[in-house]
Amino acid sequence: MGTQESNEETSRTGRRALLGAAVLGAGGAVLGMAGTARADAARHGGGVRSLPKPTIIGHRGASGYRPEHTFGSYQLALDLGADIVEAGDLVPTKDGHLVCRHEPEIGGTTDVADHPEFAGRKKTTLLDGVSTTGWFTEDFTLAELKTLRAVERIPANRPHNTLYNGRWEIPTFEEVLRWQDEQSRERGKQVWIYPELKHPTYFRKLGLPLEERVAKLLHKHRKDRRTSPVILQSFEPTSVQRLHTLVDNPLVVLLSSANSRPWDFVETGDPRTVADLVKPAGLREIASYAQGIGPTLDLVIPRDAQGNLTRPTTLVSDAHKVGLILHPYTMRNENPFLPANFRKGTDADAYGDVFGAYKAYFATGIDGVFTDQPDTGLLARQDFNG
Repeated sequence: MGTQESNEETSRTGRRALLGAAVLGAGGAVLGMAGTARADAARHGGGVRSLPKPTIIGHRGASGYRPEHTFGSYQLALDLGADIVEAGDLVPTKDGHLVCRHEPEIGGTTDVADHPEFAGRKKTTLLDGVSTTGWFTEDFTLAELKTLRAVERIPANRPHNTLYNGRWEIPTFEEVLRWQDEQSRERGKQVWIYPELKHPTYFRKLGLPLEERVAKLLHKHRKDRRTSPVILQSFEPTSVQRLHTLVDNPLVVLLSSANSRPWDFVETGDPRTVADLVKPAGLREIASYAQGIGPTLDLVIPRDAQGNLTRPTTLVSDAHKVGLILHPYTMRNENPFLPANFRKGTDADAYGDVFGAYKAYFATGIDGVFTDQPDTGLLARQDFNG
C-alpha cells in the first residue's frame, strides 16, 4: 500500500469512523428516521446506531422487479425504501467511459443479439480465466452502447420482468452520479450509492484501468471524500488497495466462496484463498485499507450437502473485532436462490419463506444485506427489530 504503519492506523480509524458516523449515521439520519432514532443519533454523534440496521441495499437496484442496472431498477429501489442503491457494476467502453452492467459480456443483459450491425463483434475471450462467448463492452463505443436496450438477465426466474425488456438504455456512471444528486434534491434526503468495480485486473491489462477512471469522476463531482455518499467495492483486494490511495470513500472487499481465489491473487501468484482472508489475520489486513467486507451469505451461514442452513461461522464477530462492517450478498425471494429449508415448492419463479431466511441471517449480527427485493428486506427488518 506504500504507507507507513502509523499512517495506515490513522487512515483506518478515520475511515471506520466514516462508516460508523457518516455512511451509516448520516445516511440513516437523512433517510427519515423516527424522532427517537434522531435523538439517539444526536446522543451518539450520528454513529452506527443512527442507521436503520441491518441496512437494506438494493442489489443492482430493485432487480427482482425490473431489469438490473437500469434507471427503472434504481428508481424503484428508492421508491421501495432501500437505504442504499447498488447503482453501478462498472465496466468500461472502448472509448474509456464507465457504464453500468453486471458483466462486460452484455449478450444476456441487452438486446445486442438483435442488432445485425453488431453481429461481427461477438467473440470468445478469457474473462478471469473462464472462456466466455458473447459481446463485450470494451469492444463498443459509448455511442454504440447507447443504441442498445436492457433486458431481464434471468427470465426463467423473473418472467414478469420481461415486460420491461427494451424500455431502458445502459446508464453511464456519470449519469448515475447526476441522478443521485437529482434524487437527493427531489426526495429531500441524501441518496447513497454502492458501485462495484468489475474485473479490474482484466481491464487494466486491456489498457482500460478502472480505479483511476472512478476516482476522476468522483473528484469531478466532489464525491471522493470521507463524507461522500458513495461506497466502493470490488472482489479484487488489490483494486481496493489502489482505491485506498486515490479516494477517501469508504471501501469494501467482496468475498466469494471459501475455496475461491481473487483473480488478482491468481495473476500475481498469491496463493491465498478467501478462506485465508476471512481468518482473523486476513481480516486485520483488510481492515488496514478497507472499512468493510461483502461476503457471500454462505460465508456467514454455510449450507450442508442438501442446501440447508447449518450453524453460523465466527465471521461476523471476527470482522467486528477488527472494526469491519459486513454487508453480505444476496437475498432473493425466489425458491432457487434460498436455502433448501426455506423453499416452498419447486417452481423456479415462486417465492419461498424468505422472511424466515432473513431472520436467520439477521440473527448473526450482520450490518446489512444486498437484496433484489428491497421492500421484502425492509419488512423483514421491521419484523426482526420488532
